[in-house]
Amino acid sequence: MRSYCRRLDLILDTAEGSVVRDVTGREYLDFVAGAGSLNYGHNDPDMRAALIAHLERRGISHSLDMFSSAKRAFLTAFESLVLLPRGMDHRVQFTGPTGANAVEAALKLARKVTGRTNVIAFTNGFHGVSQGALAATGNRHHRGGPEIPLYGVTRMPYDGYLGDGIDTAELLDRMLHDPSSGLDAPAAILLETVQGEGGLNVASPAWVRRIAELASTSGALLVVDDIQAGCGRTGTFFSFEPFGIVPDLVVLSKSISGYGLPMALLLIRPEYDVWLPGEHNGTFRGNVHAFVTARVALEKFWSTRDFAADVARRSNLLARRLAEAAALVPGATVKGRGMMCGIDVGSGAYAAAVVRRCFADGLMLETAGSYDQVVKVLPPLTTPHKLLDDGLDILLAATGAVASARETRSSSGLVTA
Repeated sequence: MRSYCRRLDLILDTAEGSVVRDVTGREYLDFVAGAGSLNYGHNDPDMRAALIAHLERRGISHSLDMFSSAKRAFLTAFESLVLLPRGMDHRVQFTGPTGANAVEAALKLARKVTGRTNVIAFTNGFHGVSQGALAATGNRHHRGGPEIPLYGVTRMPYDGYLGDGIDTAELLDRMLHDPSSGLDAPAAILLETVQGEGGLNVASPAWVRRIAELASTSGALLVVDDIQAGCGRTGTFFSFEPFGIVPDLVVLSKSISGYGLPMALLLIRPEYDVWLPGEHNGTFRGNVHAFVTARVALEKFWSTRDFAADVARRSNLLARRLAEAAALVPGATVKGRGMMCGIDVGSGAYAAAVVRRCFADGLMLETAGSYDQVVKVLPPLTTPHKLLDDGLDILLAATGAVASARETRSSSGLVTA
């Protein structure tokens, strides 16, 4: 079951900001950031102080779904700093602690609201590996796990999946409105505006708006999975903000706690909050320690526009430097949005070689995409410009070294691809 540790073979010990240290004291720049769970870096001092203070005063550590002062403080901050400024009146449901738990809740609720069973999901989407979420996940490697049929989802092509000349939203429109298309009326349309594990595929604003319109006209709930793309990763708190849409349901997890602590939320438009008491329950609905750190994260980073402006500046640096690295590899392209970016080098073996070289030089990265062909770069959003540049220097050097080695082997007749 191990995955990350097969590629990043070290024993972690301490961490601060964008730097982790192993048990020998060697430092690495962390551009994995807990797969997007550490948008504010490791051990933010203000979150750490608040958590320690909560523990030292014997603050409650578990309260089922009962009220607590920590939950109240988080919800107050979330409403005032996130929902109200964006004109959102969504209710907040605490699900089990992982993103997949929140996706399961979203699909279950959409089916309850509409009385329908079919969910439209998209190629290369990744929504979790529990059975309902897995049905909506495209990755064949993960879908093969349960060895049973995965029902209730119709897969449609994501934006750009069929090439630049085909509007996949128009294709979905035609199938939804053709009574002989074979497409059952959907309970929900589930999408990521940037497909993280799927290869950093980016949906255009026009496509997302069209999908939102189709959800409305077909009587389906629009569900945006913002587990990895949310909490500022693409530049705004929610990834869909620039598109001028308001989803019916929004799934959040990963960096919502601010500190790497497990917590997941489902945001629900009030008219769709039709759960009966305890109908979708679980022991770990909410995480009191995560409430403490999440409140600090919201107050520290989202009370003004300064943080978003900083992320925009770092995003521009990231895009520019990634373009330099991509230029070293024939056919390579830069993919992604904001600080959720990477380089598609066209080959899983090629990408793995770049990641290994970076790791040897002190930079932690991962890969994504159908064939793991995308070198994925997810630095903490708080990474100082100097460290961001240092890490991208390592990536640039590694990409150049791997490209040079492959060219040498190719010219010797040892590599044909």
